[in-house]
Amino acid sequence: MKKRYLPLLLVLFLTCFSCWEDNDDNLTPASTSTINEFIWRGLNFFYLYKADTPELADDAFATNDEFTTFLNSFDTPESFFSFLKSDQDRFSILVDDYIALENALGGTTETNGMEYGLVFYPDGSGNVFGYVRYVLPNTSASAAGLERGIVFNTIDNTQITENNFSDLLSPSAYTIGLADFDGENVTPTGESIDLIKEQYTENPVHIVRTLDINGQRIGYLMYNGFTNDFDGALNNAFAQFQADGVTDLVIDLRYNGGGSVESAVDLGSMVTGQFNGDVFYTEQWNADRQEAYASAGLFNTSISNGDAINSLGLNQVYFLTSSRTASASELVINGLDAHINTVKVGDTTTGKFQASFLLYDAPAPNFSRTQANPNHTYAMLPLVFKTANKNGVTDFVDGLVPDIQVDEDFSNLGTLGDPNEPLLAAAIAEITGVPAPQPLQSFRPLQTISESKSFSPTYQIMYLENR
Repeated sequence: MKKRYLPLLLVLFLTCFSCWEDNDDNLTPASTSTINEFIWRGLNFFYLYKADTPELADDAFATNDEFTTFLNSFDTPESFFSFLKSDQDRFSILVDDYIALENALGGTTETNGMEYGLVFYPDGSGNVFGYVRYVLPNTSASAAGLERGIVFNTIDNTQITENNFSDLLSPSAYTIGLADFDGENVTPTGESIDLIKEQYTENPVHIVRTLDINGQRIGYLMYNGFTNDFDGALNNAFAQFQADGVTDLVIDLRYNGGGSVESAVDLGSMVTGQFNGDVFYTEQWNADRQEAYASAGLFNTSISNGDAINSLGLNQVYFLTSSRTASASELVINGLDAHINTVKVGDTTTGKFQASFLLYDAPAPNFSRTQANPNHTYAMLPLVFKTANKNGVTDFVDGLVPDIQVDEDFSNLGTLGDPNEPLLAAAIAEITGVPAPQPLQSFRPLQTISESKSFSPTYQIMYLENR
């Protein structure tokens, strides 16, 4: 029997191989004009700020020739996309490789495992140093022994500055030069560490811990990205809190730039549970799409795989925030604020309340992956609607202001999840009424210029599955 089937399989293989060759031979790289036409169609249909750009109006061009001339007047899709974006849009993105974007939306990116922030020197020189926020397990950084609080100021023996940090930290391999920071001065130690990036899928549920503070059961969750594929892990964390008898909860979103709207609603439902079916957020689309597309996001009882949500039924929750807390993180805080008491500890958040979904070069209204033009891999994540909570609160462009201001001291960051870590200690003090330990000396807050997550194509994106 095996011998009888072998020639048939060989014929099928050769036939398919010929088809693949023919298909490849027939693929013609798309012209800039073709990609520009896709960009215009997508933004004309869905863009939240369509009304801000006259060229996106349905009647912007009197003839097809006039429209074609407009498309051809830009040298690159990137320049065309930039031209069409509204001045109030800080977050829409165009990518030339939607496969990498899809991977990033699933939590897979190229990383060496060192999650860092980049901070200006206190002296106003424009020089920059990096500090390790946390380290991902089973990566180059973890193998090298990096840990939170380590400081570096050079890459491949070049001082990091506000002008070169992106170029220095982009390569797949580089060497960081270590330094000490005492709050005023950055002093090289002469030590260095080699790091190599690899494809890696990050579990955003980074720390789950129940603290017993004078008999009070306080849950601590460090959650670093709203990644739909890990909603099960997030739900398991709340099962642990239930089992541990947690009565108060601190959610650490200080390094969480956002992600899935669905995961945000799930998290809000895990914190509560008493508002099932009630409004978590509402949507505001452009005038052409509002009636057909806008719908409310509701508190729910199950995650995407059908598992029942583990809810704590809380009437109060504490969030640790920073200037890098964005999009879906802010959606959770703002959504819950209309229902329960939310206490924000840390710094003012980014101010991102708009959501996107992925548009491929395919026919409207779906712009779907299955119908995508095979001759290029450009795709967009434009802003398509803005969110508001049940009370209508939106447009917080300057971010959500903390109730308790606590800045990170880059010379003494503390250990994440430790009750004495400054932001967590401030939250615990608010919960228990016992004053938090005071720092031994005052320090000067410094400006963060960028971070490791900014190299991801999904940086600070809040996204929804296409409807």
